[in-house]
Amino acid sequence: MKVLVLGGRGFIGRHAVASLEAAGASVVVGTRKPQRVDNTNAAEEHVLHQTLSLDNWIHVTNQYDVVLNCVGILRQRWGETYAAVHHHAPGLIAQACCQTDTRFVHVSALGLSATARSRFITSKFRGEQAIQSAGGDWIIARLSLLDGEGGYGASWLRGVSQLPVFVVPTSAKGNIAALTAEDAGEALCRLCVRSEQALQLHTLRIFELGGEQPVAFEHYIRGLRKRYSDKPAIALRMPGFLARIGAHICDVLHFSPFSFGHWELLCGDNVPVPNRLPQLLERDPEKVFDHA
Repeated sequence: MKVLVLGGRGFIGRHAVASLEAAGASVVVGTRKPQRVDNTNAAEEHVLHQTLSLDNWIHVTNQYDVVLNCVGILRQRWGETYAAVHHHAPGLIAQACCQTDTRFVHVSALGLSATARSRFITSKFRGEQAIQSAGGDWIIARLSLLDGEGGYGASWLRGVSQLPVFVVPTSAKGNIAALTAEDAGEALCRLCVRSEQALQLHTLRIFELGGEQPVAFEHYIRGLRKRYSDKPAIALRMPGFLARIGAHICDVLHFSPFSFGHWELLCGDNVPVPNRLPQLLERDPEKVFDHA
């Protein structure tokens, strides 16, 4: 089986590539800078916001049995918009996969909504709609928060957990069901290769995936902290409107992974209902931490 992993150098993509290779798949890493890919991996240059032609994607997808899309952007840059990367490109890839009889597995997120104020969230929501409208053999995997080595957001949260004082927005009322990047990669692999576990769930097109420890944001940080220190940390409460202003400032300065979209997601639950991760893995998901 030949699989193209778009975003294969990214946090999620790297773990998916490792799991696919372990499963015996022939993997090609799709990335904007193929020269940086390890020599053990085949690589192709793919820049989603610059490839908005159906014919181009048909030429690409015709070469593969499966296309796994792990591409996402935290913030917009010149010419690289949420609409292009999260909405239009996935829709075109899904259409191309439909025409070439290629399976399309798309990595999305929990908590998306058409009524959200964040364009980060609404663009991902519209991307899901475009994929579902395309027809063909498509699968959407909605992931909760990820923990693991090398992730921008994951590394930041681990760093925050080591501080003696951290800030909790009062608006952060939702629960988080974090999962490890390794489990996410394995689950995506099984959706790509249609493992026995995935086949048992063959009537499903949308898989919500997360850990089995739903906790509030404060308890998540405290849980991570137990890895590094037995000393308790102090949680400072910040009014929701100030946290929102801070998120907008972070977006403008491109500082930290905290964004307006993430502020909005923290206001509600980020928990899979139902959680399909244990069924796909045929085991309990790895714990991100022991309960705080």
